Amino acid sequence: MDNQHTLRETLMQRLSLTALAFVLVILLSVVSFHLWRVSDPYVKTVLSLNGDIVQGHAIFQMNCAGCHGLEAQGRVGPSLEDISKRKSRVRIIHQVISGDTPPMPQFQPSTKEMADLLRYLEQL
Repeated sequence: MDNQHTLRETLMQRLSLTALAFVLVILLSVVSFHLWRVSDPYVKTVLSLNGDIVQGHAIFQMNCAGCHGLEAQGRVGPSLEDISKRKSRVRIIHQVISGDTPPMPQFQPSTKEMADLLRYLEQL
């Protein structure tokens, strides 16, 4: 019984260390992604600008409403309500410009347009 208990403890310790290593790898990936993106000149410029909510709404209507709905409530694309609570500003910018999540197309607004769109999305 003692050997079984010791074996169980050893396995639990190894599993705990493996889980911890996994979590650390994920955290480091997220942090490096964020730092890399924040240092990107386009992202830095967007984050330095004050977006105009009215212009952002117009940009949204022209480029995003077809999939996300007129008021971003979702249609083909998901609802964007409270998007700024679910994603950081950097992740939202990346989502818009990357095209990494099909069927969302890659969209490359100017830095001012992106700042305006970001401002609109943050108030949803």
